[in-house]
Amino acid sequence: MTRSLAHLLELSQQFESLGVDILSLREDIGTKNATGRFFLSMMGAISQMERELKQERIKDGKNAAKARGKTGGRPTIPQDKLEQAEVLYENTEKTANEICRSLGIGGRAFFYHLAKRKSQQPSPSTIPN
Repeated sequence: MTRSLAHLLELSQQFESLGVDILSLREDIGTKNATGRFFLSMMGAISQMERELKQERIKDGKNAAKARGKTGGRPTIPQDKLEQAEVLYENTEKTANEICRSLGIGGRAFFYHLAKRKSQQPSPSTIPN
């Protein structure tokens, strides 16, 4: 229902000031009495604790991976492989898909490389005579 215990309690107070009671249909527990309000607070606290523990485990896992030398993300494709694919693409009858498969690179990475290379080349109108 909420992201934190404080927000849950704030919403509960807002609902109470409007005369609205929260009622769990499955457990038949509501905010009309002290037991129901206590149960709501406990469930909110447990939920927040679970979220915080999950965040801590994620952070610990990232730190452990970093200590092992793992950086995360996709591995970079060596520039020489991309250039080799470009030469093959321009000078053979092979399709881009065949070239990428034979060199073990992805098609998106190859076409990104081609587009980047094309944007870096000066256009014919900007080349001095």
